[in-house]
Amino acid sequence: MAKENIKKIVLAYSGGLDTSVIIPWLKENYNDPEIIAVAGNVGQADELEGLEARALKTGASKLYVEDLTEEFVEEVIIPTVQAGAKYEGYLLGTAMARPVIARRLAEIAVAEKADAICHGCTGKGNDQVRFELAIKAFAPGMKIIAPWREWDIKSREEEIDYAESHNVPLKINRETNYSKDKNLWHLSHEGLDLEDPGNEPLYQKKGFLEMGVSPQDAPDTPAELTLEFEKGRPVALNGEKKSAKEIILELNKLGGANGIGLLDLVENRLVGMKSRGVYETPGGAILYFAHEYLETITLDKMTQHKKAELSVSFADLLYNGQWYTPLREALSAFVTKTQERVTGKVKLKLYKGNIIKAGVWSDWSLYSEEIATFGEDAVYDQKDANGFINLWGLPVSTVAAVNRKNSKK
Repeated sequence: MAKENIKKIVLAYSGGLDTSVIIPWLKENYNDPEIIAVAGNVGQADELEGLEARALKTGASKLYVEDLTEEFVEEVIIPTVQAGAKYEGYLLGTAMARPVIARRLAEIAVAEKADAICHGCTGKGNDQVRFELAIKAFAPGMKIIAPWREWDIKSREEEIDYAESHNVPLKINRETNYSKDKNLWHLSHEGLDLEDPGNEPLYQKKGFLEMGVSPQDAPDTPAELTLEFEKGRPVALNGEKKSAKEIILELNKLGGANGIGLLDLVENRLVGMKSRGVYETPGGAILYFAHEYLETITLDKMTQHKKAELSVSFADLLYNGQWYTPLREALSAFVTKTQERVTGKVKLKLYKGNIIKAGVWSDWSLYSEEIATFGEDAVYDQKDANGFINLWGLPVSTVAAVNRKNSKK
C-alpha cells in the first residue's frame, strides 16, 4: 500500500521515547494519517500515568489502554515458569509480554479497520520479530510500519533532538537515557555505560534499580517465606491463598527488598549480535527457584531430564517470537502433563541476593528416606547392585574385550 493511501494507523504506544517521537513522524511522513495509540497494560504501573494526555498532545486521535495483566500472567508467565524455560539465564521478561500486547494490537487494528500497524522496535532488536510474528498470526496481510527501519534518525540522542524540536513531552533526559522495558515481571536496562561489558552496573547509584536494592544494601537478617503449588501453579504465599498475579507482586516486594533477581547478561540476540543488559526480576527469580525445587521431589528422572532438554526449545520459541506456533502449543501440552503431580510446599530464605532452600514437602514426593538412607534399611538389598552393574556395564566390557583381542594381532 502506498504511503498516501494509508489513512489510519494503529500504533503500539508506551509513551516512551520511541513511540512518542513516532506519532509526529508518521504525521509528517505518511500524509497526515489518523493515529490510534494502543497501550498494553502489563503492569508497568507509573509509566501509564499521563499517557492519554501525552498521546493526544503529540497527535494521536485517541488512546486505548488495555489491561492485559491477567492474560500476561495466566497465558504466558505461569506456563513458562512451569516449563522451566530460561534463555541463557534470562527469565524472558520482555519476551513474555509481547505475545499478549501484539495480539491485542492486531485485534484493535482489525476492529478499527486500520490500514496499518506501527511499532517502535529498532531494526537491531528482538522485539520487532516478536511483534510482527504475533501480528501475522492475528491480522495476516496487515501492513506493518517500523520507523526505525525507515527514518534517518540514527540514535536515541537524535530521537531526543527530534522530540525537542517538535515539542514532544518526554519523561527522560540525556543523562538517564537507558533503554528500559518494565512490566509486573521485570525491568530491563540497556544502553549508556552498559554497552561496555567492562563496566560494572551502577547497582548502588540512586535511581538505577527500581524494583529492589543492591544485595549490599539488603537487610543483614534473612527473610523467610513459604510457597504452595498445585499442579505447578503457585496458589498460596505464607499460608494465604492468592492469585498467581498477587503472589508475583508480593514476591517482587519481598525479593526486591533482599536484593534478589539481578542478572547482568551478555546474550545472543535473534538478529545475530551479542547485547548486554541488566535485568531485575525479583519475584520471578523466587518463583522459578521454588518451582524447580518442588520438581526435584515430584518428577521422575526421565521426565525431569527430558523436560530440562525441552525447556531450551521452549525458551527459544518465546525469545524468538514464535509463541503462536504449533510447536510451542505442543510443548505446552507436554509441560501441562508433567505438572499433574507438582503439588506441595516450599520454604525459602532470602538473604542479600541469595535464595536458600529451607525445606520442601509433597504428598506426591518420590523421595524415600527409607530407600536413600545411609543407615540400616529393610527395603534395599545392596547385593542386587552386583547383577545390575554387570548388565549395565556389559557394552563397556564387550568393547574392551574386542579391543584387547585386536591389539594382540
